[in-house]
Amino acid sequence: MTSTTSKITLAEFLKLPETKPASEYINGEIGQKPMPKGRHSRLQSKLCAVINDITEEQKIAYAFPELRCSFGDRSIVPDIAVFQWQRIPFHTNGEVPDNFELPPDWVVKIFSPNQQPNKVIGNILHCLQHGSRLGWFVDPDDRSVLVFLPSQQPQLIQRDRLPVLAEIPIEITTAQVFDWLKMAKSL
Repeated sequence: MTSTTSKITLAEFLKLPETKPASEYINGEIGQKPMPKGRHSRLQSKLCAVINDITEEQKIAYAFPELRCSFGDRSIVPDIAVFQWQRIPFHTNGEVPDNFELPPDWVVKIFSPNQQPNKVIGNILHCLQHGSRLGWFVDPDDRSVLVFLPSQQPQLIQRDRLPVLAEIPIEITTAQVFDWLKMAKSL
């Protein structure tokens, strides 16, 4: 993540035009996320699809990719932000809003080689401090998921079933997650 050194307010940051890749506002500074690469994109799109296939029709929850979430003193763009359906701040016409000023129920960050792990983990912890109920830090190189739950020690899961939000009827393991990376037929 590249960052600028001049301090501005969150309100000033939110008035700036969006960047590609997205910029985040953390501790008064702007930092740009690294451009997602193949494995990152595959895991992000597949996990969103798996969650939404189970939750959208029943209006349980929805997984948003690259959704800006501004709350507390930060404006972050998780790789995946999962919101319980009743917490999505729909407009009166039923449309999803552009601005989410609340933390996701479940935040997923997928580690990219150019990121600083402690900044990524710091964003997950920020989400938990402001009401998120679950955080995943997915590491494709290590084939592991560091799981964060409120008021608990993080758990490093490499082979077992991963925790999800209680209302989402899905069972998923780290092996399933990382098997999604295999798209080509073996020779």
